[in-house]
Amino acid sequence: MKFTWVECRPNCRGWVSAVGIVTSDTPKDFEDFARGRQLGGATLVLDSSGGSVNDSITLGRRFRGLGMLTTVGISVVNHTQQGDRTSIAPEAFCESMCVYLLLSGTARYVPPTAHVRVHQIWMGDRADDAKAASYTAQDLTIVERDIGRLAKYTFDMGGAGDLLALSLNVPPWEDLHELTPAELRLTNVVTTDRVADVLPRNDPSGAVAAIKSKSLQDRFVNVEAETDTTARSTKTAEATAAVAPAPPGKE
Repeated sequence: MKFTWVECRPNCRGWVSAVGIVTSDTPKDFEDFARGRQLGGATLVLDSSGGSVNDSITLGRRFRGLGMLTTVGISVVNHTQQGDRTSIAPEAFCESMCVYLLLSGTARYVPPTAHVRVHQIWMGDRADDAKAASYTAQDLTIVERDIGRLAKYTFDMGGAGDLLALSLNVPPWEDLHELTPAELRLTNVVTTDRVADVLPRNDPSGAVAAIKSKSLQDRFVNVEAETDTTARSTKTAEATAAVAPAPPGKE
């Protein structure tokens, strides 16, 4: 996952763009990005197909510790004669473990045209052909362990058990389930219908001022997705398997 600070002018604080898959390197990458920046209460804009379960949990707890706000979108910079203008395209995806990163926000907004999708945790190295793959008792133990960790995280973040139920009902050989507006509310993934609650403007003193949603609506622009939105189904909630030592004479 790549993190970028996006400047927002004239009266917006800016936001953190988070794009890509969460790997074992991502928590450290975020710490490197955060060093020297004042990210307390900042907005995190997500466009991700998920990734490692445990690293996503670590990252989500870090976001919550910073009091970050979360939403889904693609950061866009338009170069004009008057200077660069930044906006957020809502035709973005937050899938698999990304949904749990979204859940880490103290306030959470999902644009109507964004796609928030869930599915089961699975062994990452066998998700592509899950039915044909073989599994050991240790594999099942790893998956159940990570489901337990994810359940605790979900409740710690204020999410509902319905989110876990919807996720765990979708095996890796089926299409991801896209959460409906009603399900986003039921699971408590969404806490607000106001974009202004996650993209506040700054008052002259630097304090966050309350504003009407309409005054920030132009920060979200409608664009056509570059890919077929029905085809993207990556299934990347990866349980972390223990690495067995190589047999003698092999690497």
